[in-house]
Amino acid sequence: MNILNKIALIIVIIGALNWGAIGLFSFDLVAWISGGATSVLARIIYTIVALAGIWCITLLFQRDDEMIENHA
Repeated sequence: MNILNKIALIIVIIGALNWGAIGLFSFDLVAWISGGATSVLARIIYTIVALAGIWCITLLFQRDDEMIENHA
């Protein structure tokens, strides 16, 4: 797995944990850190998470041999 895939996956995991916190505790960590869900910083973070999620869609369609070659 190349470095871009790993970074995207980490960002998606962080985003998923944030959604879990919203669902379980009604606490939005991104909004708390950035000063509100509508702040410019929060919108940038949400956009980065969305782009990482879109990038990770490509991982679903990689063949196993491509993943092995990328890992080596």
